Amino acid sequence: MPENADKLVIIRGKFRGANVEFPAPGGGSAFTVCFNPTEYTVAKRTSYAEAAIPGLDSPMLQFSRGEARTLSVELMLDTCTYDEGKDVRTEYVKPLESFLLVDGELHAPPPCKLVWGSLEFIGLPESLSTRFVLFQDDGTPVRARATLSFKEYIPISVQLANTPRSSPDRRKTHQLKRGETLWHLANEAYGDPALWRVIAEANEIDKPRAILPGTTLVIPALEPKPGVFAYAR
Repeated sequence: MPENADKLVIIRGKFRGANVEFPAPGGGSAFTVCFNPTEYTVAKRTSYAEAAIPGLDSPMLQFSRGEARTLSVELMLDTCTYDEGKDVRTEYVKPLESFLLVDGELHAPPPCKLVWGSLEFIGLPESLSTRFVLFQDDGTPVRARATLSFKEYIPISVQLANTPRSSPDRRKTHQLKRGETLWHLANEAYGDPALWRVIAEANEIDKPRAILPGTTLVIPALEPKPGVFAYAR
């Protein structure tokens, strides 16, 4: 394999509490690719639950949770050009597979860091698929394409620090806009449209569908009551 300081490197790490530590690239802790990828894919998804609202044609979409970003990259593995036709499975595929094996100390696959120029992605290995595309006369594979996927790892403390939230334990007011309902307000304030009755009771509303736009409503603080509900903070 040709030496090149600009090659993509996959580094094996260790968990230290909620954080991850990585050694400097080198030795058995890192895998340097044969050839840099021509492209990679980063994907991000969120999940929504459907909440049925009586009298509406479509359900309200309620944010359920965010999902980890994923990084997928295809690598060319080759022993035909630089490694005298050695078995590509032994030279490169098995070292890549080791990133998905359970680490005896961690009892799980190790966290990994992919570094290539300005790209730095910390994640947990999710999948590896390998397609062998060139063989010697005796059937020894000497070239393959490997697709690696990782799920991004971000410590909970970092996520909470970077995600400001409006607290449900403080009383607020809101001026109703055209098209808004108590279900909408409950979903925005508490993350649950089923809690619309909390707003209705605080404003002494008997007919929630008859509220006029421009009405100023009190959005009360949520106070957990034994046996009724508790807001998970």
